Amino acid sequence: MPPPMPKFSNSVKLKYVKLGYQYLVNHFLTLALVPVIITLLIQVIRLGPDEILTLWYSLRFDFLQILGSSFFVILLVTMFFMSRPRPVFLVDYVCYKPPASFRVPFSTFMEHSRIILSHEPKSVDFQMRILERSGLGEETCLPPAIHYIPPTPTMESSRGEAEMVIFSAIELLVNQTGIKPKDIDILIVNCSLFSPTPSLSAMVINKYKMRSNIRSFNLSGMGCSAGVIAIDLARDLLQVHPNSNALVVSTEIITPNNYQGKERSMLLPNCLFRMGAAAILLSNRRSDRCRAKYRLLHVVRTHRGADDKAYRCVYEEEDPEGKVGISLSKDLMAIAGEALKSNITTIGPLVLPASEQVLFLLSLIGRKIFNPKWKPYIPDFKQAFDHFCIHAGGRAVIDELQKSLLLSPEHVEASRMTLHRFGNTSSSSLWYEMSYIEAKGRMRKGDRVWQIAFGSGFKCNSAVWLCNRSVQTPTNGPWVDCIDRYPMHVPEVVKI
Repeated sequence: MPPPMPKFSNSVKLKYVKLGYQYLVNHFLTLALVPVIITLLIQVIRLGPDEILTLWYSLRFDFLQILGSSFFVILLVTMFFMSRPRPVFLVDYVCYKPPASFRVPFSTFMEHSRIILSHEPKSVDFQMRILERSGLGEETCLPPAIHYIPPTPTMESSRGEAEMVIFSAIELLVNQTGIKPKDIDILIVNCSLFSPTPSLSAMVINKYKMRSNIRSFNLSGMGCSAGVIAIDLARDLLQVHPNSNALVVSTEIITPNNYQGKERSMLLPNCLFRMGAAAILLSNRRSDRCRAKYRLLHVVRTHRGADDKAYRCVYEEEDPEGKVGISLSKDLMAIAGEALKSNITTIGPLVLPASEQVLFLLSLIGRKIFNPKWKPYIPDFKQAFDHFCIHAGGRAVIDELQKSLLLSPEHVEASRMTLHRFGNTSSSSLWYEMSYIEAKGRMRKGDRVWQIAFGSGFKCNSAVWLCNRSVQTPTNGPWVDCIDRYPMHVPEVVKI
C-alpha cells in the first residue's frame, strides 16, 4: 500500500505563501520596472562616452526649445500642486472626564429604577437584564439632574450640563495647545438631542468672546455618527479657507433625554448612554504640520435614510402615555450591518492594498458569473489599518463588527474598555478610544487609525487618520488614573 500523501497545509507554510502573494501584487509595478531600468542602463553603458555625446549633439536643442520646455514643466508642476487638496491636520484633542461624584454604580442605577418604576416591575427587570449584559462598568457617569428622584430634566439643568462638559473640554484644549479662542476661525458643535436657542455654538462664542467673523455651525439630530460628520464639514471648510483652524466639539447632553416611561425599546438608551464630550483642534496651516498628532486621509459617509426601516430604527417619539424617548428597533443590528457593508465597499479601494483588492474583485466576479451562493470574500482590513476605533454603542455593536471584519480581541480592545469605563458617550466615544490607544503607548508615527461610527437616519461614517508623529504617553487625560487597570476581562453577564 503506497504511503499516504502528506497534508498540503502541513507540508507548505500557507502563511508564507500568502505573504509572498501580497508582496508580489502590492509591489507589482516596482518589480516590473526594475528589469526595464536595468536593461536601459546596460544599453547606455554599452554605448560608450563618445556615442553618448554624439547622440546628445544630434538632438540639437536651441534656446527657445529649452525655454519652452522649462515653462511647460513649471506649468505642469504648478497645476499639480494647486489641484492637490490642502492637508488637514489634527493638532490635538481632549476628552472630558466627569467628576467621581457623578458616578452611577449598578446598585444606584437599579435602586433609582425600582423607585421611579415602582409600579412596573417587568420594566425594572428588563433594565437589570440589559445592564448585566451591556458591557458597562461601575464608573460610568450621569449628569446631576438624573441623580434626583425623580429626575429633573429642565431646560436650566440641560444648559448646565452642556456648559459643564463643553466648556471644560474647550478649556483643556486651549491650555494644552496654547491657542487663544479669538484665533479660532471655524467652530462646529454637534449634539444630537439637545438643540436650544440660541444654539450651543452661539453659547461657546458668547462664553469665550470669539471674533464676529467666525464661521460657526451647530449640528443636531444626526446621532452618534455626528462627530465624523463634523470632521468632514471642517475638512471641507478648511479646503476653501487657507491658513485657518477649526474647533470641533462633539457631545451628547443626557439630561433632557432620560426616558421615564415603561416601553422597553425606549428604556434601552437609559441603560447605555452616559455623559461625555471631546474637543478637537484641526488646522491646514503649514506651521502646524510638525506639532500635529494626525493627518486626515479620508472621510467616507453612508446614508441609508431612503429605506423606511433604516430611517425609523432609531426614532424619537412619544409612547402611548405621551412620554418622549428614543426608540431602538429590533432590526438595528441588521441595518447597521448593511450600512457598514456599503461603507466598506466605498472605503476599501481607498485604503486596501492591491493584493486584497484583487481577491475581492475575483470573489465578486465569481459570485456574479458562476455561483451567487459563493461566500463573499471579506477583505483583511488589518493590512490597511493599525488601530480600530469602533463606536462604543454597546457590546452587540462591537461584537458584530469584530465578527464582520475578522478582528482580533486586541483590535477591539479600545472600544470594549471605553464602553466599560465611560459607557456610550455617543459621538465623542471615538475620541475616548483613540485616547486609550495613546495612553497605552501604542500610537507610532505612520500608524493608520480607522474610526467607524453609526448614527440615526441610518448612517455609517468612517474617518481615516495617519499618525503624524509618535505620540508620547499622555500625563493627563481621561485614562490617566485608571489605564493601569486595563485591559480587564469583562464578563458576558455581570450579576447585579
